[in-house]
Amino acid sequence: MGFKITTLPGDGIGPEVTAEAVRVLQTIAGIHGLKFDFEEYAIGGVAIREFGSPLPRTTLDACLSSDAVLLGAVGAPEYDRLPPNQRPEAGLLLIRSALGGYANLRPAISYSSIAACSPLRPEVAAGADILIVRELLGGLYFGEPRGVSSTNGVTSASNTMRYSVEEIERVARVAFEAARKRRGKVTSVDKANVLETSQLWRQTVIRVSHAFPDVTLDHLYVDACAMHLIINPRRFDVLLTENLFGDILSDEAAVITGSLGMLASATIGGEVGLYEPVHGSAPDIARQGIANPCGAIASAAMMLRHSFGLEQEACDIELAIEHVLEAGYRTPDIAAGTGGYVMKTEEIGELVCQAVAEIADMRYAYHAV
Repeated sequence: MGFKITTLPGDGIGPEVTAEAVRVLQTIAGIHGLKFDFEEYAIGGVAIREFGSPLPRTTLDACLSSDAVLLGAVGAPEYDRLPPNQRPEAGLLLIRSALGGYANLRPAISYSSIAACSPLRPEVAAGADILIVRELLGGLYFGEPRGVSSTNGVTSASNTMRYSVEEIERVARVAFEAARKRRGKVTSVDKANVLETSQLWRQTVIRVSHAFPDVTLDHLYVDACAMHLIINPRRFDVLLTENLFGDILSDEAAVITGSLGMLASATIGGEVGLYEPVHGSAPDIARQGIANPCGAIASAAMMLRHSFGLEQEACDIELAIEHVLEAGYRTPDIAAGTGGYVMKTEEIGELVCQAVAEIADMRYAYHAV
């Protein structure tokens, strides 16, 4: 069984964490007799330097012809002076749009072994396991018209929040299907007391819910949801929301895990899935070997599950991450107050590879008996 994977390490800590995710995938391939063909291309700031574009045509073509895309991070402060459509982040928006993935899945899990590094009290965060389903191709990030204009010496800027029934329906179905495999609850997040787009969102989600009678649906305004994520995160199973709200809430959910470095994501629904950690490029710690690769490695696990249908292999990686944390190994971002051993990025990657191999050995031994 062979798969072509395009890797886009990108900027900042992207290359460091992507390298460890690739190493774990290679370990999985070796254990299970899989074949992953990796091809690396430029995106973001590094692509601007080399090719003058945040998303070169060669990169886009490679992504479109692959079975899945693994992305590190984009963004570099030296490009902040450029127009928005020429900055590294423009490459990220373009690749999302081109691949057609409209549902962004962002898990946020409280691991007991690193609970002390969360700003939340352990009794608040303990046991939290949330999947945020964020609509990714609509809303303010893609709506038209948009731009900056000047009239009679007065400068103004505008963005358009726009959603169609079809856009809402398709991402809602993803959330309800995910809830069926979890704890059977969807919380839809909107601002229906103010926004017409949110009123349409709520009406459409309710209609979609009728096809999922085994899933419980409730609704929260986004400001109330932001509060409940902090005071009672265990109340949530699947959070469904639009693009901007999902971006903000998923970053807030990092407090549950203790670090943005623990958060993975999968963008699905298009022809080619896109997988990336949530943490961004973190240029302040780039090339120091201290970045947390767990988000990138967990994103690779989501690739196995959602693009390749390799559920057991995905579970092995996720369990391996948990075992490494339970053994006391951490990068600096999750070390405060948890004890254990502070390790480099590549050391954590190697430990996860070892744990994956040990988990596979235990399973084979069990079945042999």
